[in-house]
Amino acid sequence: MLKVKQRGQGMTEYIIIVALIAVSAIGVYSFFGKTIRNQVAGLSAEMSGQDSGTQITNAQDSATAADGVANQDYNLGSYNDAANKSAGGAGGN
Repeated sequence: MLKVKQRGQGMTEYIIIVALIAVSAIGVYSFFGKTIRNQVAGLSAEMSGQDSGTQITNAQDSATAADGVANQDYNLGSYNDAANKSAGGAGGN
């Protein structure tokens, strides 16, 4: 009987850890999503033998824009405004 409870506890702990990792990944992607997409586009262009100069420039521009948003002070009342700015105005209200 004791082993069954221990297995259930281990599975619960595993699910909590996976959920925390997923939430962290979503947070990172929301801040760096545009830069990551442009980097991946550049990598895929290079792997297919094409020039990726445009994608690299887009990634640098996205990183610069994200840096500008990150350097401003936000609180809980204005956090949604920052999310909208970093998403290029595509964020929800």
